[in-house]
Amino acid sequence: MNPELRKTIINLPSNPGVYRYYDVDGQILYIGKARNLKKRVSSYFVNRAELSSRIRVMVSKIHSLEYTIVHSEYDALLLENNLIKKYQPRYNINLRDDKTYPYIVVRKEDFPRVYSTRRLNAVPGDYFGPYANVGIMRSILDLLRKLFHTRSCNLPLTEESISKGKWKVCLDYYIKICKGPCQAYQTKIDYNDNIAQLKNFLKGDYQEVYKYLNYFLNTYIEQLEFEKAQEIKDKLDLLEKFQAKSTVVSPTIGELDVFSFYSTEKSVFINYMHVKNGSIINTDTIEIKRKMDESDEEILLYTIVEMRQKYQSSAKEIILPYLILTQIEGAKYHIPKLGDKKKVYELSKKNAFQYFQDRLKSKELNKDRRRNFSLLQEAQKDLNLKTPPYHIECFDNSNMQGSYPVASVVVFKNGVPSKKDYRAFDVKTVVGPDDFATMEESVYRRYKRMLDEGTELPNLIIIDGGKGQLSSAVSSLISLGIHDKVDIIGIAKRLEEIYKPGDPLPLYINKKSQTLKLIQRARDEAHRNGITAHRKKRNKGTLKTELTIIEGIGPATSEKLLTHFRSIKKIKEAAHDEIISIVGKAKAQVVFDWVNNQAESNKKQDK
Repeated sequence: MNPELRKTIINLPSNPGVYRYYDVDGQILYIGKARNLKKRVSSYFVNRAELSSRIRVMVSKIHSLEYTIVHSEYDALLLENNLIKKYQPRYNINLRDDKTYPYIVVRKEDFPRVYSTRRLNAVPGDYFGPYANVGIMRSILDLLRKLFHTRSCNLPLTEESISKGKWKVCLDYYIKICKGPCQAYQTKIDYNDNIAQLKNFLKGDYQEVYKYLNYFLNTYIEQLEFEKAQEIKDKLDLLEKFQAKSTVVSPTIGELDVFSFYSTEKSVFINYMHVKNGSIINTDTIEIKRKMDESDEEILLYTIVEMRQKYQSSAKEIILPYLILTQIEGAKYHIPKLGDKKKVYELSKKNAFQYFQDRLKSKELNKDRRRNFSLLQEAQKDLNLKTPPYHIECFDNSNMQGSYPVASVVVFKNGVPSKKDYRAFDVKTVVGPDDFATMEESVYRRYKRMLDEGTELPNLIIIDGGKGQLSSAVSSLISLGIHDKVDIIGIAKRLEEIYKPGDPLPLYINKKSQTLKLIQRARDEAHRNGITAHRKKRNKGTLKTELTIIEGIGPATSEKLLTHFRSIKKIKEAAHDEIISIVGKAKAQVVFDWVNNQAESNKKQDK
């Protein structure tokens, strides 16, 4: 420790305050708060062996110290919070929110406009939010226009400009979402009354809005203006529906902030809810990573200050999982045991845990992507490809002695199957069991369609087959003019050999390599998909043939019966009335006679 730093520590006062550690270059290392500055700062330099490794590293870099005395521990907490956000020291937890959430602003002008913005205090006005969910914010803006008929135009409206007749009403006036203040159809007083209630709504004071609307409802009813009364009634219904969606606890609950968390060794996931009159007005969940082995209580305290500042909350009650020592000025802590407050705390707790699970899944997904990226780079090297095969398509053909031929293509993206992109289609131009011609047709049709639709071509095409099937596929690519744009290989079944176009010898790949396993997996998926499609086609064709031999039963009737009963056996077992309900009386009688003839024929054979 240098002499100047030692001298500063010896002379520290015992007051509450905030201290700042600097390195030799004058960069802030750490900002902390203390109930007693002298005791707290001295603790870093006494019994260093008891400190964690992170703190010891930070202490070894401290060259100088500055501090600020404040009136109370709460003042120290506020100052610490603001300084951390401003300077973002390396060893402090990160209180900065990288996202720019939108606000709803009510501009200060003669006829205030109401719209969303991500720039806080960019223009004079009242700001409400921020809104973590943009969809909810847009729904609220839409509801506000329906309830309070605010203007959407950018006209510089003043009473003077309106009196000169400079403006004309737009479509909003005719569809009744604006009352036309631009042509004095709505007075400034009436417009600003609506704006006052709009602000009450955004503050969560729904009862004030109800009183305002009910006053006009009763007035219009007394004056027998039932059309206007109905408009107010529609607004009240809209407000009730909105509040019903957002109410999660009893409306008797006043205003409170709710905090819960889920803790891990490296991070704390904290959920915040601001509740007013039983409705969740704002909610947010954040992850704070530990930097200096901070306790859950320290991190929770930082977050309480941060969230209340961010959402401009002045709630006098704060719901917590347990009591913390530092008091928040103007608010009391409460740990709910039963009732509606307990319910909303449990809801907050679920959100914190869900956020943790989502982040965990996201990290696992990123790990898989990194792992797959390495695999695809390895495949590019092993197969000598132009690019890593992010998009792979694999072809296989399936038939039974030339009957019911089906071509199958499966798709792998980033090394994993993309099952929604799998395709199986009937072979149209090939007669008999000609595997080469079938492959040529299926590849041509697949990429002709992709070219016509402007779809991005794959990086790698895999053909299930040896040199012959590969040559047929390449012929199709040449016909389409894309043979030099896409890499293509074939995998021969017998020895699992890999062939490339124009090379008579197989490509050497280690039998235990991940590249070969990826190719085999794609081949097996294509084979499975082809067999499934072939079986469906064969079963459907066999069943239809058996039904369509009945005189008077055509393909359409056969389709109806099979769609409903699923099999010939169930058709034979069905009641006469059920068959009538599907195909009508006449055709049902034909089917019924055929079933009886089949049954009699079977009996004779048994004898």
